[in-house]
Amino acid sequence: MATSSTSSVRPLQLAEVEKISILGSESIVCGFHLVDYIWTDIFANLPRASTYVLITDTNLAALYLEKYKESFAVAWAHLQPEKAAPRLLVHVLPPGETSKSRATKSAIEDWMLAQRCTRDTLVVALGGGVIGDLVGFVAATFMRGVPFVQVPTSLLAMVDSSIGGKTAVDTPAGKNLIGAFWQPQRIFMDMAVLSTLPAREFANGMAEVVKTAAIWTAAEFDVLEEGAEEIRAAVLEGQRDGTTGLTVASRTPAQALLLRVIAASARVKAHVVTHDERESGMRGLLNFGHTIGHAIEAVLAPQVLHGECVAVGCVLEAEIARRMGHLSPVAVARLARCLRAYGLPTGMDDPLLQKRAGTERLRALRPERLMGVMAVDKKTVGAQKRLVVLSSLGSTLEMKPTPVPDALIAEAVSVGVSVSPVSTQLHAEVTVVPPGSKSISNRALLLAALGRGQCRVRNLLHSDDTQVMLAALQALGACTVAWEDGGDTLLVTGNGGQLHRPDAALFLGNAGTAARFLSTTAVLVNADNGATVLTGNSRMKQRPIGPLVDALRANGCDIEYCEGEGSLPLRVSHSGSGLPGGHIQLAASVSSQYVSSILLCAPYAQQPVRLELVGGKVISQPYIDMTIAMMAQFGVHVERLAENEYMIPTGTYTNPSEYVVESDASSATYPLAFAAITGTQCTVPNIGSASLQGDARFAVDVLRPMGCTVTQTETSTTVTGPPRGQLCALPDIDMEPMTDAFLTAAALAAVATGSEERTTRIRGIANQHVKECDRIAAMCAELARFGIEAENHPDGIDIHARPIAELADTPSIHCYDDHRVAMSLSILACVAPSGAEIRERRCVGKTWPHWWDVLTRDLGVPLVGSDPEPEPEPERSSSSASIVLIGMRGVGKTTLGRAAARALGLQFVDLDEFLERETGQSIPEIINSDGWPAFRAHETRVLRAALTGSYCTGAVIACGGGVVESAENRSILRAFVSSHGGDAAVICLTPNMDHVAEYLGRDKTRPAYAVTSDIHEVYARRLPLYAES
Repeated sequence: MATSSTSSVRPLQLAEVEKISILGSESIVCGFHLVDYIWTDIFANLPRASTYVLITDTNLAALYLEKYKESFAVAWAHLQPEKAAPRLLVHVLPPGETSKSRATKSAIEDWMLAQRCTRDTLVVALGGGVIGDLVGFVAATFMRGVPFVQVPTSLLAMVDSSIGGKTAVDTPAGKNLIGAFWQPQRIFMDMAVLSTLPAREFANGMAEVVKTAAIWTAAEFDVLEEGAEEIRAAVLEGQRDGTTGLTVASRTPAQALLLRVIAASARVKAHVVTHDERESGMRGLLNFGHTIGHAIEAVLAPQVLHGECVAVGCVLEAEIARRMGHLSPVAVARLARCLRAYGLPTGMDDPLLQKRAGTERLRALRPERLMGVMAVDKKTVGAQKRLVVLSSLGSTLEMKPTPVPDALIAEAVSVGVSVSPVSTQLHAEVTVVPPGSKSISNRALLLAALGRGQCRVRNLLHSDDTQVMLAALQALGACTVAWEDGGDTLLVTGNGGQLHRPDAALFLGNAGTAARFLSTTAVLVNADNGATVLTGNSRMKQRPIGPLVDALRANGCDIEYCEGEGSLPLRVSHSGSGLPGGHIQLAASVSSQYVSSILLCAPYAQQPVRLELVGGKVISQPYIDMTIAMMAQFGVHVERLAENEYMIPTGTYTNPSEYVVESDASSATYPLAFAAITGTQCTVPNIGSASLQGDARFAVDVLRPMGCTVTQTETSTTVTGPPRGQLCALPDIDMEPMTDAFLTAAALAAVATGSEERTTRIRGIANQHVKECDRIAAMCAELARFGIEAENHPDGIDIHARPIAELADTPSIHCYDDHRVAMSLSILACVAPSGAEIRERRCVGKTWPHWWDVLTRDLGVPLVGSDPEPEPEPERSSSSASIVLIGMRGVGKTTLGRAAARALGLQFVDLDEFLERETGQSIPEIINSDGWPAFRAHETRVLRAALTGSYCTGAVIACGGGVVESAENRSILRAFVSSHGGDAAVICLTPNMDHVAEYLGRDKTRPAYAVTSDIHEVYARRLPLYAES
């Protein structure tokens, strides 16, 4: 249409629009700033009416009513200047779902009759889904049907409820149960109104847009995936001046992209409605995500919105398609990632749902209730539930919903999973391909982002951890990314180390690798002021990062702890100096990731870095070697000057055109362990002796000594287990080169009764106390549920095996939100006589999101969803007297104290660390400079301050091993107990002195004993002093 004008009224502003055909008519109109166009089109092209009724709600009336009334008069004046204008009646309703009722419908009809509206009335519905559904139903029945026009004002209404002619009201029995099919004459989608939407309402509608692309058009899904930021900008920032986008020439690129994705979604629904107006088959495809989503909505509405529930439903239904073997794990990961990019939740445990609904409401999302709601879903035929099953992103298994067994749906909505034992007659020979290595994936992402040029990363692990890393690198401006090959390949374009300060704090969840690598990466930000904050979830705020921060601070970096000392959150301040470089000393006895973090970033320092590792034995050397080898593949060569000293030149990484990520060797231990424990055979085809990963030695160094037949080439590993029950214990094994694999070994050791020796002793795994959880403590506790006795040591674990037949009945296993606890104990459950319940099945998403699919579909293990009762919350009290732990050095006071503090909701205080902070010296420095008496005096001072000051209540306090040497200290401890009327406790941990002596003999970071080097003699002397305290 051309712009027209008269001398007496303002010119019309007629938008350039895009039209979409539905049911043979181009009645869907898309554009920006459509108000003049709407009335002009209605007057010029729709049946002439004597009365026009505009119905809206009070919120929208305040925003748009005067504009629509003024435009009505202007448009009529331009088109029919010689004729009197028809009537424009306006009816304004209260906003919200409560208006969508039979009572409101009757009131509107009575009002229209009172206004003497007749059959030549045209009704305009200006509003979201509630207004559209209600007013459409009024139009369908008033005078046996009058024409109406939809002007949807929410994104959800544009792409969903306004298209297709479904109209309805709610009743006490349920939503949309009374209604009619009544097609609107026009659907005007004015994208300009979206700028008034809150961000959450925009996300609510984007769930339907993503859903539609997922079922129909792969190319449009790609656009949504890659253009999230631009689309959000077009909605939330791009409609401010009132005319931008009116014409094609005036549209911003972001507006053009927004119009494209909304029009594409509308076009799909229009096509489906055209071919199946009354929902007899194809139209059911539009319900992807809605079967489960509507069930969630029935429990959590109105606090959780429709689109938020559908987003979760889409991911869960995609997981079901993956379990059925129709959809790839990569596709599920891409779908979840795309939904998250628009601010939508993707799981029933998503923090967004918890924020909206609250913990108590979320507890109502029990499988039994959800399955009950789905039983009356309109897609259900008899007792058979039907879902839209994806075969890929952009296509479905059938052109209609597909019958799906209840058990698969119930498992998808369950918190836990029950693992049943496999048959003793199982003689499987299987091949399992684990996902890409988490360790290599995270390193490859950081290297490619810091590098210059493009790198195609293949076989990247699609998991929570790598998503955290990727999102953080993009927030830092380190790189741009694009997905290729249906999501199998990530194209990373690195910016050569040019980083900028992110707009918000980097939330890293519980991704320890990302936290450690990015702590140094953040130092490289090119800014003269401001800061980058790195934070995480509650567990991440307990995990140590102190040695890395200490090393960076000593090198001149400005880093401060925002909360607890030694853990995230961190505030990295920028002054333009970056990483100074030169000589850096780093304590590397806790985590090799500290070393890798500095190695990976060192080329971007101001001068070459000489990295010296100090403080005892370096942990997990193979992972340091992996980092150095990968740096060489990106063009930077590290020189090893000595056993614990490295020289890293300055420079820029040069990205290879392609980098293929090895499969995860730690994850490979689980299917190989399955073969070992069940007496079957398993081959992992892409992990062998040439692997960069230390855990690739698991089959040779652990399974073979346990009695398995192992065949390993450079690129593959095959394990054949002995007859069931014939695994042999490992009397003494150092797993320091493969610490993450100790959990798998421990699960096998629980039933290793094939030799006279039945106790497996694993050492070299001290770092496992501070991983996603205290894994050594966790394995001791959870093996006990199987009836297995295990002993926790500072750097290891002892497991006393029992015959399979003697394992406890159906233990319920707590996983501590740790993927490796869940997967390792699921292997033990495969042979336990009654199986086991894994309470937190979704924690495997950290490294192997489809592990349960592999376990049941590939390995043949029977699984069903489980709904464990919530464990009682520990009593938390910050006013109760503190708990004091005493005992010999190295007995585990710090490790057990941290665990107790977490379980009880108390603060943990290490008295030695408290002393070091107070004096500004380490304990060895105090002893070396001033002697033991000076140290004991400091110890007495801080002990008294702690027990009479701020730490007398609400804490677990771990004392130094020799605190009882002083009579004054023993008196302070007795006085503390008596002053709290028996509420306080001083607990002495009883050691296995042989194990403590062995551990301390390897730990050179602690000062030597003053009187004697015979630790047994020291213990004998202190024993009565402990009792006195």
